[in-house]
Amino acid sequence: MLNFKAFFFNLTIVLVVVFALHLSMLYYLKLPLFDHKIIGAYLFNYILTLSVYFLLHKKSKTQQEQLGFLFMAGSFLKFIFFFLLFYGSYKADGKIERIEFLTFFTPYLVCLFLETYTLSKMLNK
Repeated sequence: MLNFKAFFFNLTIVLVVVFALHLSMLYYLKLPLFDHKIIGAYLFNYILTLSVYFLLHKKSKTQQEQLGFLFMAGSFLKFIFFFLLFYGSYKADGKIERIEFLTFFTPYLVCLFLETYTLSKMLNK
């Protein structure tokens, strides 16, 4: 099982690299680099992913049969916070543009992949 420090390190490195690639792509396309709450989206996903993983890691020792439900609850919590913190500003002009969608869901999908991969390793032990 991946310990919390290793997960923290891996998540940090992966998100920094993805963030740099994301900014590079925006720069290449001559789009504004820091619009659409990009820093907030990455930080939001980073902090919530670490929080959910910390909870899963703690509970894996005592309540392993509950990990799947806790993971799903963490994902649900992320969606609630997305709607509270991001959706309103993204939808303010009446539509969510592709760049707004990608700004939030790029880090979300990266974090989801790492969480899912790690959870599957926990459950297979």
